[in-house]
Amino acid sequence: MSFSSSGSTPSERFTRRLGQLVGIETPSGWDRGLNDAYDLLESWAGGVLGRPERVVSGGVPHLYWRGADAAVPKNRRVLLLGHADTVWPLGTLAENPFAVSGARATGPGVFDMKAGLVLAFEALALAGDVSHVSMVVSGDEERGSITSRALVEEAAAACGAVLVLEPSEGGALKTARKGVGQYRLGVSGRAAHAGLEPHKGVNALIELAHQVLTISELADRERGTTVTPTVGGAGTTTNTVPERAFVEVDVRAWEHVELERVERELRSLRAREPGAELAFLSGVRRGPLERGMSVGLLRSARAVAERLGLAPVTETSVGGGSDGNITASLGVPTLDGLGPDGGGAHARHEWVDLGSVRDRAALIAGLLADPADRDRGPAAPVTPPAA
Repeated sequence: MSFSSSGSTPSERFTRRLGQLVGIETPSGWDRGLNDAYDLLESWAGGVLGRPERVVSGGVPHLYWRGADAAVPKNRRVLLLGHADTVWPLGTLAENPFAVSGARATGPGVFDMKAGLVLAFEALALAGDVSHVSMVVSGDEERGSITSRALVEEAAAACGAVLVLEPSEGGALKTARKGVGQYRLGVSGRAAHAGLEPHKGVNALIELAHQVLTISELADRERGTTVTPTVGGAGTTTNTVPERAFVEVDVRAWEHVELERVERELRSLRAREPGAELAFLSGVRRGPLERGMSVGLLRSARAVAERLGLAPVTETSVGGGSDGNITASLGVPTLDGLGPDGGGAHARHEWVDLGSVRDRAALIAGLLADPADRDRGPAAPVTPPAA
């Protein structure tokens, strides 16, 4: 299968569209760029999923094709899920434009996850009847889906399965993701002159030091639970006993019970220095995508691949979170990592293997073909596009 940057075959169309989408800068939450990207996606959809809605929450636009026919039973409905925002600030494109070299495409956001969005429309074109399919494209996933979470939950709750278009690494589907919790511990003390009467102060930095050492011990290596103090600060001037201090804490775990344990223990911390006070902000942002929520769809993917003569489907578990964590936490079967192969997420060298697109589109189309028969794969085979 060959690829080029222009033309009308499926492979050429994918590369051309990918260049168009990467050519629109979409930092998280930036409404102008996101809306331009949504206009482009809508033009590709051609009404196949109906007319999409622009859902604005907290000033951030998101795109939602309700798609699924109300007459279709919930267990047959499928949600395609992705995000248009990237971690790259405005101006990055001028320094690192979209480029194609052989079967490798590069550019800001190409791997995470604009290629997955383009791939969705290739798969929809192959799938035939998609009256049971909905799609959400959010605009703040890279910031934790703060404004899009309610929309993602609403769309997923109306469906029986979620296919997440986040990228693949090494071709493996992502069947488990760690849950992510972000916390901020604030410490209040009492200021005093560090030279004249330090004994009259309550040193928030010393209290913070006690707490950071305690917090780091909450990790559980055997269960894969990490508890990492990341960003901290204290004080105002070098000759003043610090009155305020803080630390940000990143928590990741494979299981809900572990996230709950760590939060419980964090909130049970007590000040060690007389007169100091502690205050916690934030909490669990995304529960884990536990493998049990993916195994049924994984079986289907393997059956589809075997039927179509594709490479055997492999799986992996990753520490990073996605919106798939949100949908799985609702109890909706979720399969992640269905985007094209590549690498370098959040790095300037991020890239996509264009050679992986044809088979991945066929795999997604197969999963969409008959969602009522997920455990055994679709009854009707889907033919991959011609090379």
